[in-house]
Amino acid sequence: MPKVRRPGSAFGERIVALRRARGLSQAQLAQKIGTTQRVISYYEVQSGFPSADSIVALAKALEVTTDELLGLKSLRRNGKRSQQEEWLWKKFRRILALPQRVQRTVLRMVNSAVSERGRSK
Repeated sequence: MPKVRRPGSAFGERIVALRRARGLSQAQLAQKIGTTQRVISYYEVQSGFPSADSIVALAKALEVTTDELLGLKSLRRNGKRSQQEEWLWKKFRRILALPQRVQRTVLRMVNSAVSERGRSK
């Protein structure tokens, strides 16, 4: 049985998720951007970062913005966030108006809830 390799970075994980959501193999994505399957695998698994030109090509091929691909903005579905995502973003924006001490408390609670959920899976 071949060794299953996990993505090496958040960037690699985003490429994998986007590629799979579009129903593309590594080879198909590589063909769309004019490179090889091996290069796509490197980006996904080895934490390799593509050149600026390749980031633009990847974003176009995966139908996202470069900011979304790089993780600077959250991914949108068909150009829009769901109602739940929009509600959460509004809440997080309101947290920014709170004093830093309160912000840290809220983030600790969120981190605790997220890490607990990860352990229970």
